[in-house]
Amino acid sequence: MADVTKEAVLQRLSMVKGPDLESDIVSLGLVSDIFISDGRVIFSITVPSERAQELEPLRQAAERIVSEIPGVGKVMVALTAEKKPGSPSPAPAAAPVRPAPSAAQAGSVPPPMAGRSGPAAQGNSEKPGVPGVGAIIAVASGKGGVGKSTTAVNLALALKANGLKVGILDADIYGPSLPRLLHLTGRPEPVSGRVLKPLEGYGLKVMSMGFLVEEETPMIWRGPMVMSALTQMLREVAWGELDALVVDMPPGTGDAQLTMAQQVPLAGAVIVSTPQDLALIDARKGLNMFRKVDVPVLGIVENMSYFLCPSCGERSDIFGHGGARAEAEKLGVPFLGEVPLHMEIRARSDAGTPVVVSEPDGPHAALYREIATKVWEEVARNRQDGAQAAPAIVFD
Repeated sequence: MADVTKEAVLQRLSMVKGPDLESDIVSLGLVSDIFISDGRVIFSITVPSERAQELEPLRQAAERIVSEIPGVGKVMVALTAEKKPGSPSPAPAAAPVRPAPSAAQAGSVPPPMAGRSGPAAQGNSEKPGVPGVGAIIAVASGKGGVGKSTTAVNLALALKANGLKVGILDADIYGPSLPRLLHLTGRPEPVSGRVLKPLEGYGLKVMSMGFLVEEETPMIWRGPMVMSALTQMLREVAWGELDALVVDMPPGTGDAQLTMAQQVPLAGAVIVSTPQDLALIDARKGLNMFRKVDVPVLGIVENMSYFLCPSCGERSDIFGHGGARAEAEKLGVPFLGEVPLHMEIRARSDAGTPVVVSEPDGPHAALYREIATKVWEEVARNRQDGAQAAPAIVFD
């Protein structure tokens, strides 16, 4: 396969006329930095926000002409709408614009993020789910380093062990962990057109940006590119029939979380925190963010809850203990369980053999299965109560 260069991409893009239909998009300075990895080309095009929908053919033309370069396997192009310095603040509907869906998905993908304008803004019809997927469960944390990805993987495997058909999406674009946690390598194969076939590990269907770029490659992306990538990994993957799709969210309350809340009706969010006060402050922010966008909070998991010495069996509360349980009671959300800080969980995760599958009869696997049972009960309860209304972005 021939090496693809930024110069070659820019040369092709200089053949695409800009919004003025006179100069090209390169000379107009509308093309972002170009990211190239293993034949995959990713970039964005800045356009006037009020003309974003009108200029979708421009995005398609750029994608098509770059895909004709020898050695290019996949092209990802996003339209970016930016406010010019000194210009008045745009209306909520002029938020960053993601690329329009492919023809096969036209009409099934919701419009760009908009402020709530009335009761219709909460209608499920505006937030269609992913075809074939029964429930989408976000696993989130207010900060990094609390074991969120390990929890997400073991939760997904525990849901499967409980008899469900499960997939897992790595939405942490900047720091994807699933390839290592599930010991998966390889590239997703195209099924038809832009649709990719997910990889499989331990019976889970898996998609991650880590399958598309090298592990050491930094993802230096703007928010709209993250939104575009997440949209494609959600809607342009052949997930098949799943009872649940677990989404490993990046830490914090940024573009990825808002994109997920906008794009699909999440069945709920699981918040992962350690017991100490500092982590709980950030966990509270994440919980409040999901509440603001009308996503049910399924509960809180206290990870690294305590430490059992492998030699003497003595228990130590290194990060304190019970903080997440107290926070759950205070905020009126379910407490899902305590997971200890244990060498076996860490070692199995590093080796790509999570404890739920490597030691299915062990005490840690039992903990995760119990948490999975509570999560699924909450999903079912919310459905019965009619609480799974589509999320709406609220601008205070």
